[in-house]
Amino acid sequence: MNAAQMHEEIKETNLSYLMLAQNMIKDDMASAQFRLGISEEMADLIASLTPAQLIKMAASNMLVCRFRFDEALLFSMITDYSKDRLMSQPHAAILMAGQPAEQLSL
Repeated sequence: MNAAQMHEEIKETNLSYLMLAQNMIKDDMASAQFRLGISEEMADLIASLTPAQLIKMAASNMLVCRFRFDEALLFSMITDYSKDRLMSQPHAAILMAGQPAEQLSL
């Protein structure tokens, strides 16, 4: 994959993420904040973006989203396919709920 292809993939991922986040926020703000791991201020900012602003942000050469699996325990709980899978995902969600939401630094 060359640099131009990678940049296009990042752009598509960013646009998809921002559009999904905006729809989630408009449907249910509290649930979206929890699922996206963002603060209320960040949620308000994303909800207020115009389509042109979404496209401009998506065109960045870096991802606007990030994985929240900073701990190996959370990652293994979500990807574990053992017999306790039914309980591992809710347990991981509880652990993630205890993590602070990301803040927008201006």
